[in-house]
Amino acid sequence: MTVLKPGDLVILKSGGPVMTVDTVNTGIFDDDKIIGILCAWFVGNKLERARFDPGAIAPAPSPDAPAEKAETPPVEAAGEYKTVLDDMVAAMNDAAEAHDDASRASVERTKPASARKYATDVAATAPRSAN
Repeated sequence: MTVLKPGDLVILKSGGPVMTVDTVNTGIFDDDKIIGILCAWFVGNKLERARFDPGAIAPAPSPDAPAEKAETPPVEAAGEYKTVLDDMVAAMNDAAEAHDDASRASVERTKPASARKYATDVAATAPRSAN
């Protein structure tokens, strides 16, 4: 394992932002046994700090180092994959549009019996004009 020291740039092996090593925690009786690494990084303007297990982090790749070239799939395979994805998106959009159309349809609803009775009672008790 690479020996880390305060100021080194690291990343989580599972991904995430580049962090700066703040403190390297060692065992009480064995200074060579690293038990935790305190890292700091920024999220926007907010400083975040957390302690990580030494096995969970790795040195950050140097910006000067050449990036590993990702293997590109054959053009025809990428085209077939894109076609399948486009078909899936179209099918999901069609289903969503059909659902929206169905939810927009006006539905004639009848009033509950209690509401009809109330309307009849109010009309019967309303004062009538003498005209």
